[in-house]
Amino acid sequence: MEVVLSGIRSTGNLHLGNYFGAVKNFVAMQKDYRCFFFIADYHSLTTHPTPVDLHENVKAVLSEYLAAGLDPELSTIYIQSDVPEIPELYLLLNMISYVGELERTTTFKEKVRKQPDNVNAGLLTYPVLMAADILIHKANKVPVGKDQEPHLEMARKFARRFNQMYHTECFPLPDAFNWGKELIKVPGLDGTGKMGKSEGNGIFLADTDAEIRKKVMRAVTDTGPANPGQPMSEPVRNLFYIMEIVSSPDTVAYFREQYETCRIRYGDMKKQLAEDIIKIVAPIRERINQIQSDNDYLRKVARMGAEKARESASKTLAEVRSIIGFKPF
Repeated sequence: MEVVLSGIRSTGNLHLGNYFGAVKNFVAMQKDYRCFFFIADYHSLTTHPTPVDLHENVKAVLSEYLAAGLDPELSTIYIQSDVPEIPELYLLLNMISYVGELERTTTFKEKVRKQPDNVNAGLLTYPVLMAADILIHKANKVPVGKDQEPHLEMARKFARRFNQMYHTECFPLPDAFNWGKELIKVPGLDGTGKMGKSEGNGIFLADTDAEIRKKVMRAVTDTGPANPGQPMSEPVRNLFYIMEIVSSPDTVAYFREQYETCRIRYGDMKKQLAEDIIKIVAPIRERINQIQSDNDYLRKVARMGAEKARESASKTLAEVRSIIGFKPF
């Protein structure tokens, strides 16, 4: 059975992009694959080294994973910092990673531009830690968005380099897992880019109905088409893309026809879109609130996930240490 691994940083709540781009598919694949899902609290420190409440952030994401349908009996759901084998493998992989190749990664350059006063070593070696997350369970498949494809390629590079340097076949070369489609990137409400917390353009699974309506009504559009057949601007195209995900085909067809005939009222479209999003988010939000208030259940899930993850990780790390030459006297 193929091993599939995916994680999300603990800096924020799950949004529609996470849900439709990945989590909804994770729920469907739990019975067919050996799945590992983790909360990347170490990764979050690269951009937020002094979090206000790291534990509450982790608790929120864990609750949302479970509310969205991930089953701790079917999958291994764990917190990154509960598995000490990960940072040890990260250390060992750093020994075969080169500063030049890490400095050339697109994501590192982007982060340097966005946070010039916080260019820490963890930020530079972010791809190495991500590789350790993947390789510690010898994952074959990793569901990633477009922005994370370079990091997956780095993980493949480090796995290949380790195998070649030590004349072994220890690590498989992980591939992107995209459910037979192009990798999904759900757009944000600001008219450009992907949906995300740091971009401030997302709708979260924990949002109230009022918050969802307010966010959608403030979504960027344009002045409307002047002539039939006029190409859509990027903000409007993004809005229709989200509607195709959450609304019925009839609803999408209606508003497309309104656009093509230059009769569209974006306010009406946004109101409909907000209500369709609420139909999806409201029951998930209710489950989130129930789970988040049950500390005993969350503690049980975290403990069980850590045990299962460490069982897998310890086998890999023991093999890696032996290959390198670390042996007890």
